Amino acid sequence: MATLIYSACAASDFAGRASVIDGDTLEIHSARIRLWGIDAPEHDQLCRGENSLQYRCGAKSANALDQFIGTRTVACSAVDADRYGRTVASCSVGSVDLADWLFSRGFALDWPRYSKGKYDRAQREAEQAGRGIWAGSFSRPWEYRACIRAGRSIGWCSDEAR
Repeated sequence: MATLIYSACAASDFAGRASVIDGDTLEIHSARIRLWGIDAPEHDQLCRGENSLQYRCGAKSANALDQFIGTRTVACSAVDADRYGRTVASCSVGSVDLADWLFSRGFALDWPRYSKGKYDRAQREAEQAGRGIWAGSFSRPWEYRACIRAGRSIGWCSDEAR
């Protein structure tokens, strides 16, 4: 029985070199993994910087995560599966939780619907310091996606920034 439990757990955990798909999604060994408890700007999403100029904040988030991970091994522990069949997991590089790393730099938002506020403190610190997306204005990723689904243009949805 213990062997069966161990095998089931091992099958739901991933470790290896990761490809960054976007600011909250990785791929390890051909498996798509959604980072648990966070929502990062969409790859094509625009935000406004402190100078009020638009920039691709989703791409910036993904690129920063990619640079941070580099060629190091990413270890993920599965938490759930999302409606698209992706594994939802808590992932780290060494002792650094990737979600916490993204929050502390202002590249993602705590998604309390799932995280139950686990990353709220890190997000508040980034917001107060004006790091990343907090330096200017933005639409929350879930609001941006809803706007796009409603048939509005990327520019219009991004201009809904707060």
